[in-house]
Amino acid sequence: MDKDQKHILWFSEISKSDIALVGGKNASLGEMFSKLTNEGINVPDGFALTSNFYWQFIKENNLQEKLEKIFTGFDPQNIRSLQKTGKKCRYLVMKSKLSKELKKEISDFYRELSNKYKQKETDVAVRTSGVAEDSPTTSFAGQFETFLNIKGEKKLFAAVKQSLTSTFTDRAIAYREENKIPQLKFALSIGVQKMVKSDLAS
Repeated sequence: MDKDQKHILWFSEISKSDIALVGGKNASLGEMFSKLTNEGINVPDGFALTSNFYWQFIKENNLQEKLEKIFTGFDPQNIRSLQKTGKKCRYLVMKSKLSKELKKEISDFYRELSNKYKQKETDVAVRTSGVAEDSPTTSFAGQFETFLNIKGEKKLFAAVKQSLTSTFTDRAIAYREENKIPQLKFALSIGVQKMVKSDLAS
């Protein structure tokens, strides 16, 4: 399968040229991983769920039309409208399901990552990276959640769902409005990286 069509990529497959696929944060992680690893520096490995994963999740749960309907009555100048819209969107995403196929893809990568570190279930950090179709270079720093010390497939699936849901926090919706980014032409990439204990990272 062509790289641009994959749902998940290893950091070693990602470079800065992949911002439109994995967002700025994950593109930088991939670039750093490859560069420093080639220099013999030990960098925690990981993988990124691409924007393709996000859109597949949206498609499988028939969310696009439902989200469009919610945003039809959205007034960006009204704080109550923002709160109401965000709450409805988050509820819709959170009650949706990760399909068996998407779960299997995550599991396969997570198990391989765990095997690399000779652990049955390694602990990971889960970070989100925004991907805007019309503004691929826009920074979304601080807009989404980060989940640390995630261990085991069930907890990883839950963190992925929470990350997907964070697409529609009130803050994220307001930020997109402020930067004139279409609400529903926006995706998330989710980075999953091996945790490093602070005493070892210093």
